[in-house]
Amino acid sequence: MTIKPLQDRVVIKMVEAEETTKSGIILTGSAKEKPEVAEVIEVGEGKKDVEMTVKKGDKVLISKYCGTNVKLEGEEFIIVKMDDILAVVK
Repeated sequence: MTIKPLQDRVVIKMVEAEETTKSGIILTGSAKEKPEVAEVIEVGEGKKDVEMTVKKGDKVLISKYCGTNVKLEGEEFIIVKMDDILAVVK
């Protein structure tokens, strides 16, 4: 089963937070920050006034508390509007 977003919506999956720091310190679950970087899974067709500027596979930076959480076949996804995507991470 797949999710195909409608209009100006994008399906994303959060990227896991790093387990260790650059200096090699292992972080506990409570010390990790909530990730705000996600991978684009599917993109809607867009609307007349909204241009879809991301594509499948892009890494994006999103607003902290945006979107609708969806669980499908054991995986968690978030459906966000194009406006909630702040930047593409390269």
